Amino acid sequence: MNLIYYARILFFLTLLFSFKFEKMYKKQFEIRWSDVDANGHLANSAYTNFMSHARMSFFNEQGFSMPEIRKHSVGPVVFYEHMYYFEESFIGAPITVTIEVSGLSEDGMFFMFTHNFYNQKGDNLAYCEMQGGWIDLKARKLAALPKPLLNLAGQFPKSEDFKILTKEDTRKHGRRPKPLYK
Repeated sequence: MNLIYYARILFFLTLLFSFKFEKMYKKQFEIRWSDVDANGHLANSAYTNFMSHARMSFFNEQGFSMPEIRKHSVGPVVFYEHMYYFEESFIGAPITVTIEVSGLSEDGMFFMFTHNFYNQKGDNLAYCEMQGGWIDLKARKLAALPKPLLNLAGQFPKSEDFKILTKEDTRKHGRRPKPLYK
């Protein structure tokens, strides 16, 4: 094998062994009038918005700020968000959204987060598995993370069930586009 191949393996192993199993990231919110639906409880769209806000706060605190991301002309895209709802939550109630990095590909192109929603008593209100990737904002195609961002991603706190993602993991649910017209 060539020297570049061994250098890539060494770099990957360095990232793998630098993974930290730290506590999950937490972001607190208060449910506002605009967050509830016609049933008076937290709306589906509000869960998604809270998760997105929490992820961007997490990225920012990890050195993955918007200016830093834009400097490298990449942006995050969501492949899927699978939600599981356990209990209702209502206007005025404080909720905590947690984030754990549960997957990252070797080149950083793909990532997976798990989110949990908790009320003030610590009851688990909802769970979400989210998977996404990074796109090159000029080419508009999936892209590996540039090395400075990959180094930062290697330092993200990881979940206990963290796994190295592959392209096959992005297709684990077997969904493919279906054209409306043939």
